[in-house]
Amino acid sequence: MNSRASDYLSLTKPRISMLFAFSGATALVLEGSVKASSLRFWLITFAIFAVGGAANALNQYFERDIDKKMKRTAEKRALPSGRLSPRAALIFALVLGILGNVLLLATGNLLAMGLGVATIAYYSFYYTLWLKPRTPYNIVIGGAAGATGPLIAWAAVAGNISWLALFMFLIIFFWTPPHFWALALCCKQDYANAGYPMLPNVAGDEVTKKNIFFYSLALLPIAVAPSFFGLHKFYAITSSLLSLAFLYLAFRISKTQDLKEAWKLFGYSILYLFLILLMMIIDVAVS
Repeated sequence: MNSRASDYLSLTKPRISMLFAFSGATALVLEGSVKASSLRFWLITFAIFAVGGAANALNQYFERDIDKKMKRTAEKRALPSGRLSPRAALIFALVLGILGNVLLLATGNLLAMGLGVATIAYYSFYYTLWLKPRTPYNIVIGGAAGATGPLIAWAAVAGNISWLALFMFLIIFFWTPPHFWALALCCKQDYANAGYPMLPNVAGDEVTKKNIFFYSLALLPIAVAPSFFGLHKFYAITSSLLSLAFLYLAFRISKTQDLKEAWKLFGYSILYLFLILLMMIIDVAVS
């Protein structure tokens, strides 16, 4: 991939958008009416990636000046480094968002497209422009946007939202705060330079660590809940073990000032969400 194409792809925050799309693909597998080998399955999955990618690209467009103040983003991201112009990024984001939502309408229905439009609007405008600069609990409220992948996918093929899809949403919703607060503990100075009121900067490390533990504890029963709404013993056992490991790492953070523990939780949290979704797919395959 040439550097220009790589810069455009980076606007989508590809790892985040791929995980968002994977959550949608998992919901498609669990719903079961569309085979994973079908073109429709992959078009819906791509549409969900495009929706997530457009939201992330708009987020980077709006935050381009602030990103210049943060060491973590100043050189790595295409806009603050000057590798892409704001106009080019905005056009890319809008085209990608339109493409994703048109695909959701073509392969799904109005409900799926409505959820796609709402996801982009919620994350790009409500979270990025209003919540993030105003409240240390921005990621709690704003995290809903990153959890809509399963809802979009289920709506696209079923025309409704089931309890199973709702619990998938809740897993990602409760996973988001400890995931990002672990990062915020490690990047306090960066967020201070940018002027964002992240929880560690406003309330301090100890309050942040207590919140990380609380959300990690709440995540445990929510992560296991899908085993009572269509999934089986394999998922119940594996999700319990994965969530207990998550809780243990959250507990470790509360007992030390060493940022290595926060980095460990941040890294594991990414693996955790991928594995939780994968265990759902395997549970369906083996049950």
